[in-house]
Amino acid sequence: MTQSNLTHFNNAGEAHMVDVGAKAVTQRVAVCEGLIEMLPDTLALIMAGNHKKGDVLGIARIAGIMASKRTADLIPLCHPLPLTHVEIQLLPQPEFNRVHCLTTVKTNGQTGVEMEALTATQIALLTIYDMCKAVDRGMVIQSVRLLEKSGGKSGHWQRSEV
Repeated sequence: MTQSNLTHFNNAGEAHMVDVGAKAVTQRVAVCEGLIEMLPDTLALIMAGNHKKGDVLGIARIAGIMASKRTADLIPLCHPLPLTHVEIQLLPQPEFNRVHCLTTVKTNGQTGVEMEALTATQIALLTIYDMCKAVDRGMVIQSVRLLEKSGGKSGHWQRSEV
């Protein structure tokens, strides 16, 4: 891949915000996932709802939704987008000592919502880490990735190993 294939650089090699003004408005959807692994006792505390800071998964869900709406403030060349839907599922997986995060973000717009979905996923998982770090500093956030996107000129894309 050459520099000219990277859309956030102009012909002079300077970073710029891509002009999406001529693109069609279509429904855009992105689905992402991520995991946070932890000690069995940490996950049990979360699942029982006995954490002294409150509902860990509920707070993480709200944090992820809030982050999705602020993506353009965090990623320098992202367009601010009016999101029409954000859903974050935080699913405890005790057999693997982890919480699985599945995020879906939608908009009707001229550019995709992959960055919003990835940001929401990361922040939801970071919030779990923040709320539980006092009891488990060894938690690991991993496998944050785009699973699927649709809309726009490039159409539908899905990760092949899903």
